[in-house]
Amino acid sequence: MQKSSTCFMYGELTDKKTIEKVRQTFDNYESNCFEVLLYKKNRTPVWFYMQIAPIRNEHEKVVLFLCTFKDITLFKQPIEDDSTKGWTKFARLTRALTNSRSVLQQLTPMNKTEVVHKHSRLAEVLQLGSDILPQYKQEAPKTPPHIILHYCAFKTTWDWVILILTFYTAIMVPYNVSFKTKQNNIAWLVLDSVVDVIFLVDIVLNFHTTFVGPGGEVISDPKLIRMNYLKTWFVIDLLSCLPYDIINAFENVDEGISSLFSSLKVVRLLRLGRVARKLDHYLEYGAAVLVLLVCVFGLVAHWLACIWYSIGDYEVIDEVTNTIQMDSWLYQLALSIGTPYRYNTSAGIWEGGPSKDSLYVSSLYFTMTSLTTIGFGNIAPTTDVEKMFSVAMMMVGSLLYATIFGNVTTIFQQMYANTNRYHEMLNNVRDFLKLYQVPKGLSERVMDYIVSTWSMSKGIDTEKVLSICPKDMRADICVHLNRKVFNEHPAFRLASDGCLRALAVEFQTIHCAPGDLIYHAGESVDALCFVVSGSLEVIQDDEVVAILGKGDVFGDIFWKETTLAHACANVRALTYCDLHIIKREALLKVLDFYTAFANSFSRNLTLTCNLRKR
Repeated sequence: MQKSSTCFMYGELTDKKTIEKVRQTFDNYESNCFEVLLYKKNRTPVWFYMQIAPIRNEHEKVVLFLCTFKDITLFKQPIEDDSTKGWTKFARLTRALTNSRSVLQQLTPMNKTEVVHKHSRLAEVLQLGSDILPQYKQEAPKTPPHIILHYCAFKTTWDWVILILTFYTAIMVPYNVSFKTKQNNIAWLVLDSVVDVIFLVDIVLNFHTTFVGPGGEVISDPKLIRMNYLKTWFVIDLLSCLPYDIINAFENVDEGISSLFSSLKVVRLLRLGRVARKLDHYLEYGAAVLVLLVCVFGLVAHWLACIWYSIGDYEVIDEVTNTIQMDSWLYQLALSIGTPYRYNTSAGIWEGGPSKDSLYVSSLYFTMTSLTTIGFGNIAPTTDVEKMFSVAMMMVGSLLYATIFGNVTTIFQQMYANTNRYHEMLNNVRDFLKLYQVPKGLSERVMDYIVSTWSMSKGIDTEKVLSICPKDMRADICVHLNRKVFNEHPAFRLASDGCLRALAVEFQTIHCAPGDLIYHAGESVDALCFVVSGSLEVIQDDEVVAILGKGDVFGDIFWKETTLAHACANVRALTYCDLHIIKREALLKVLDFYTAFANSFSRNLTLTCNLRKR
């Protein structure tokens, strides 16, 4: 309850000395036990045996107290006399305590100031919102009404919206900065303004969204949320949502200020850091990794295309001498596509040249061919700066190229790993059957069994998977795998959770193909078999004496016999079957430990076919 236990359930007849001992136990971080009279909500007195134990963390610091209460009222009952006959136990106790108030004059009622004692160390440990008190993941966080859980459906949807808008920003910002576009198009200006508003709303929501602390706990305290956001992403998010496009759209803005605001928009790219953190959750999926790598490759090519155009635009015209650089790639492109630069003598400026759309497409074409190590040479670097940039781009491209195609190979290998393993196993079996000249009929049965077993199990080794899990988790999984057996047979209904877990760990699942013999006549019956699906036949003296199906049980009553039985018949699968079996030694071990269940099991389990008897 995160409140001090030193003023809890006390009443007028609670022993004052005991109260003081309890308080001292808490203050001194000690373990102790007491017999104390406490009161229910309806003022009914109850005697309790109270045990106090401090709980320490890994730093040997007390973080909680465990208080257990055992009702010992029955042991405190006064001897019944004629005056109390017919009274209830609690009424007799109340009467006895009331009559003895004259003897207990020293136990004067405690006033409020006595109960609420000085601020003890216990209160410091258990105070609400303390950094010492651990938060457990299993508890649903008690969040204030205005706080949003970071894992709720609304926040997840919102994060995806922000993710998409961040990619939009990562594409448009470099383009607008490099090509010096003024957003005079109203549609684009409105769209960018809406994006800015959404980023601003995201800032407001982040001030009211929980986060996961360093210890894995969910932090919902508004003050801690605000401080954490101010220290981490607030400045970057604020710079990213400023309305640069609106300021840049005005015609009377100075060119230098306009360039400054356009450059500041690059700050928005820092939001990609937050995107990268979210994408970590999807890196285990091959298709997601493939799409992610292609997107990264395209985004890098887009950024490099913007830089490539900026270099050409900076070098094509020498502003000092007002001459054009004929060796620039922009000048060569203008000549090749028939839109050369012209000098306007009246205005004293250079005009013409390719359109911005053509320039962007040509820049992206050059960066793509360079990154993929193709390089046709129809657009080629000529100046020193262009050559230096091309060298850097080739280095980045070789790294990206190797990363992407290396991962693509790995992804496809993982996608077809099971198929390759399946065909490899089939080839090994075929070679084995051919090498040892196994008869045709038996070979066909072997191949049929392997194919059918693989189709049911998908090549998963259950024992290998279970060996990875800890003991407790392995038992839970086994109970789930054998739930059909436990639910369908009344013999398991009275089994405790511990007994079911012990049984489930010992159960094995086997798959049978048509024609497989589970038991041969004369061999030892060392397992109890539960049919979960499929049909089987019991053959005795070349005569079918029984047909077994779902819900049937066959084997031997090990718990009543001292010796192993010899199977009196053959048990053969008619169809594909799933059998859950438990070995004799394992079953007897569980029955010996759980004696109460053993009696119920032997009474309620009915064998459909007892292979011991003909």
